[in-house]
Amino acid sequence: MARKQSDYLADLLAEDEDSPSTLPSPEAVESASPVRERPRGTTLLSRESALARVATGEVRQVTQLLLDPARVRIWPGNARSYAHLSEESCRELIDAIIAEGGQKVPAVVRRVEGDPQCDYEVIAGTRRHFAISWLRGNSYPDMQFVAQVANLDDEAAFRLADIENRARKDVSDLERARNYAAALKTHYGNRATRMAERLRVSKGWLSKMLKVAAIPDAIVAAFASPADLQLKPGYTLAQALDDKVAAGVISRAAIAIGKEQAARRSKSQPVIPAPEVLKRLLSAAAGADGREALFAASSPLGRPMLTVQSANRQGVTVRLHSGSGADIDDLVEALKNALADLESQGKGLMR
Repeated sequence: MARKQSDYLADLLAEDEDSPSTLPSPEAVESASPVRERPRGTTLLSRESALARVATGEVRQVTQLLLDPARVRIWPGNARSYAHLSEESCRELIDAIIAEGGQKVPAVVRRVEGDPQCDYEVIAGTRRHFAISWLRGNSYPDMQFVAQVANLDDEAAFRLADIENRARKDVSDLERARNYAAALKTHYGNRATRMAERLRVSKGWLSKMLKVAAIPDAIVAAFASPADLQLKPGYTLAQALDDKVAAGVISRAAIAIGKEQAARRSKSQPVIPAPEVLKRLLSAAAGADGREALFAASSPLGRPMLTVQSANRQGVTVRLHSGSGADIDDLVEALKNALADLESQGKGLMR
């Protein structure tokens, strides 16, 4: 039978703790946290058995605290971006906490020193922290942040947060990839093999994640959201960027697409979907007749529709591709974007 994620996290904590955390607090709540799933039962015999297991060390005593989330900061080593959390993205969790009368699943925190504003930092449970903070500011001032205290160094904290985030669909591949890239240097001395062993992942998969992490922000900005850039297409794009000439052309195309995205948002129009953005970026470096394109745009069908082949004092050479599926409005908009992009490069008609 597959092990529960909670069991795996408990094992991970156990291997990095010499002894249970005991933190005196008037609001501390003591609870038994077994490494293995406890038998369900309420008889006197089962209770005596449970106490015996605690005494022998088979079950660890874990301290849980009821905290004010304002006194708890977010550990920066976590992949999840706290700044991108919102009431909307956490709505389901917020509603569940209200329905259950409080937070039922504790977060994992560790004590911090030297920070007058905070006593703890969140290792795993960033969304729970946000949800409780939001509730306290919106009609539920008595809500408490439930946390389990762990003694972890930074590397162990990173592994714990990573295990939890792997099961979360709302943590994007790009967020995790960049988190891995930072951890590779900080915790593993740039040794990818060692990192893969510690995370229990394949070196090949980790290598792809690290390559995606290197995609520049200017290119990521072409996508409607960083979360749209998933591992497989992101790796293909990262490989294309290995060519210096292609990288320059793709970067310029990304800037133009980013402007299109902004224009669409301002007009409340649908944003350009990720597959189309990827096609446009990958086709941007391929100009007509094998020459480098100064600008390239694809139709809504993802086919090349307009390419700027050259720009000099004599003028700008533009190729309109047949069979693109684009209509007149698409071509006019693409031409406007092309001219604006050339102006930004100092190659426009007004020079």
